[in-house]
Amino acid sequence: MLTAPGIRALRPAEKPYKRFDEKGLYLLVTPTGSRLWRFKYRYRGRENHLALGAYPEVTLREARDKRDAARELLRNEVDPAAARRAQRNAGINDLKAIAIEWLDKRDNLAPITRGNTLGQLEANVFPYLGNLPIAEIDAAEILRALRRIEARGHHETAHRVRQRLSQIFRYAVATGRASRDPTADLRGALRPIVTRSRSAITDPQRVGQLLRSIEAYPGYPATRLALELLALTFVRPGELRLATWPEVDLQEGVWRIPGERMKMKREHLVPLSRAAVAAFRELLPLTGHRSLIFESLRPGRPMSENTVNMALRGMGYAGDEMTAHGFRAMASTLLHEQGWPPEVIELQLAHAQRNQVAAAYNRSARLEERKRMMDQWADYLAALRGGTINVIAYAKEK
Repeated sequence: MLTAPGIRALRPAEKPYKRFDEKGLYLLVTPTGSRLWRFKYRYRGRENHLALGAYPEVTLREARDKRDAARELLRNEVDPAAARRAQRNAGINDLKAIAIEWLDKRDNLAPITRGNTLGQLEANVFPYLGNLPIAEIDAAEILRALRRIEARGHHETAHRVRQRLSQIFRYAVATGRASRDPTADLRGALRPIVTRSRSAITDPQRVGQLLRSIEAYPGYPATRLALELLALTFVRPGELRLATWPEVDLQEGVWRIPGERMKMKREHLVPLSRAAVAAFRELLPLTGHRSLIFESLRPGRPMSENTVNMALRGMGYAGDEMTAHGFRAMASTLLHEQGWPPEVIELQLAHAQRNQVAAAYNRSARLEERKRMMDQWADYLAALRGGTINVIAYAKEK
């Protein structure tokens, strides 16, 4: 534990260093001689550090009192950093403050989604509207900000930003800081989005060539196996690259993806064919001693979002020809052509179902059917890769 004489005796060094007290409280000593109180804590699995002031303005006793107050918030399941931001924003009605408050309260957002949303607002909204009182912002001012996005050719981003602003204004209305959502007046004002299908190879002969290219991929083995597993399981790329070994039961032949990683926030079961199990077993010597299955070269971090797409580019497939996400469209198209029930394909793609009762029923009741489909899908891919299948005859058979 720290003492007042011990703190006074601390001297600066070439690099910042820490001296810990207890229960997460520590003193950060900077090269300039500043002695800064910090509280280290974890909230919902994520580590954070809360600034508690500088010594000697904040004494050791006062720093401990502040730490204890923060610990009390944590006991009540409140993030001390979020509580401080809310306190600072109390009575502040500008759009930026309310937008950040709204984001802090959205606990269901994945970290990457929260980061992307904040980035969009910081780039496209805060410089023009951030300091304005939210109740005084009208549709014309919002449209001018959105037109700047459109001028760069980012029409889809403009629509997304409008949707985010609508959510922020509705939050402001609910908390008594705005009277209405002016983005409702902008319906039809933005340029329409030209919908484009995900880049994917769906011709069976070309799929066979793609699989042969993957088999011959000369790069890092884990990248090749990621490509193989995307083809065999057609999960979303993010679900694959963040996969952990405890999720995969190679004896049972099933991969249980937890709800927090799924788009629909529900656990997803992926039956594993023999080929998929073999691919996971090939990964065991590479990362079996780690938690992450697809760990990057930097320990503790997952494979980059761009790794699979870059591998496809290296094999000669352009971005408008095939992407990591394209394996889902590839499987969906070919399985439909083979006559598999659409609802079974949709279940395996983990698409949302409008009837939630039916969704709960189908999740378990059709698992055996999904297992058969995944086994036959793996056999079909193997035949395409080997060039030993008459695709027209196969489709008629199915």
